[in-house]
Amino acid sequence: MKELVRCRPCGYVMEAGKLGDVCPACGLPRKVFEPYRERVSLNRLMLLNLDLHPIVIHLSQSFVIAIPVLVILKHFFGGFQTEVVHNVLIFSFFLFPFTLIGAIITGIIDGLTRFKTLKTPLLRVKIIFSIIILVLSIAMFFVGKNDDLYWLTLILSILSLAAGVQLGLWGKKLINVILPGTYPQKKGTKDKKAEEEPKAETA
Repeated sequence: MKELVRCRPCGYVMEAGKLGDVCPACGLPRKVFEPYRERVSLNRLMLLNLDLHPIVIHLSQSFVIAIPVLVILKHFFGGFQTEVVHNVLIFSFFLFPFTLIGAIITGIIDGLTRFKTLKTPLLRVKIIFSIIILVLSIAMFFVGKNDDLYWLTLILSILSLAAGVQLGLWGKKLINVILPGTYPQKKGTKDKKAEEEPKAETA
């Protein structure tokens, strides 16, 4: 395994061989770095380093921001590229729920990899808010096509945006939190190992 170092003041971790004169994150001199050892297993680390959830969540975030803006452009600035805005808006209504489903699935994978459970208070709240946004996006898919219901569409999109912002703030706090150790073992695995060790000692 490659030798790692960590910046004591800011916590930035990198390979020792790539360390220059200063910390790439905070700019302090290299003397503030200390040896660092990963606390998690390699298979968990490889999965986390794929950054599946952060990548997919950015897709849904682009729609959660774009939809209310497009609704406002279409209904309050009708002369601005009307046909283009309408087509992009319909396209956004269609894709938005699918990006949210992807974000929820990768979020579950990320949560299980980092914390080995989805039952922590913050993860439970995040799951609830994710489902709320998904329901709002499905409602927009059906309501948004009707120009007479644009006020309802705007309200639904603003609620989605507010929930998305809150999810982002919670996610920011969790992004660097990883429970040490390996994946949970299947029931009976530890017991079998415990039984084998005394046998080996008595032999």
